[in-house]
Amino acid sequence: MIRIYLILVITILSTVSCAKQKTNEEKENKVSEVKKETNSDLKKIPVLNFGTFHMGQTSDATKTEFDEHDKKNQLEVHKIAAMLAEFKPTVIIVETPPTYNEKLQTLYKQYIATPEMKFKKPDEVELLAYELGRLSNTKRIYGIDYRMGYNYNIGREINNEIDAIWHDKFYKNRLKFYPEVNYDENKLNLLDKLKQTNHDRFLDFLIAVNADMLTHVGTKDNFEGADEAAKYYQRNLRMYSNLNRIELTENDRVFILMGASHTAFFRDFISRSPKYVMVNTFDYLK
Repeated sequence: MIRIYLILVITILSTVSCAKQKTNEEKENKVSEVKKETNSDLKKIPVLNFGTFHMGQTSDATKTEFDEHDKKNQLEVHKIAAMLAEFKPTVIIVETPPTYNEKLQTLYKQYIATPEMKFKKPDEVELLAYELGRLSNTKRIYGIDYRMGYNYNIGREINNEIDAIWHDKFYKNRLKFYPEVNYDENKLNLLDKLKQTNHDRFLDFLIAVNADMLTHVGTKDNFEGADEAAKYYQRNLRMYSNLNRIELTENDRVFILMGASHTAFFRDFISRSPKYVMVNTFDYLK
């Protein structure tokens, strides 16, 4: 009888032990699944956020002297494209409106098939983005621009009653306040010019000169300068929103090519993003 009792006790204990082990295994599996899901959610899309001056015609207030038809200049751009192609993007983003995407992609495919093709008015898209895409075998290219006008000369057009002294002092010699930046376009070759363009302090300068300094402008009880600056912030936010309309996965690698003032804003947006992570431009621009 005692023997039967012992067998029953051992059987019960064994059953309880197996049940506990199974429960623990199920808990561990659930934790593992949650970890996998969490790790997947935390995996960010790498972005190479690259700023340039406009290499062709531009409506911008300032223009860098650059002959886009000069063969030597084109070769220099292609050398830089080869450096940046090492990033191996799966998607290229440029500063053209999304309404232009069909034509943009058609021209890109033609360029891939015939790299020797000529453009009547080439700019950084045709000279740099297309060549970079060809070298890295990138299949997808999109524009995200959203065009909005704003008056960056408002400080010279109204009776500035907010802070005319600082506004005028700044615009008299703008780069004086950014000694870390050495941007003398007459002394720099193309590569060094683009290195300076993508320097953090130069990007800070571009936000200040295009928007933030306008907060020093306005008439009594009004905010004319700040309202104009808000338009430029709005334009960049809408461009960023256009980026977020593009279907991307964690397996994508995104190269963005824009005028550097937009690059400056995107640097700030991406630095706070749970979706994207910005790679170091100078890992490629050597």
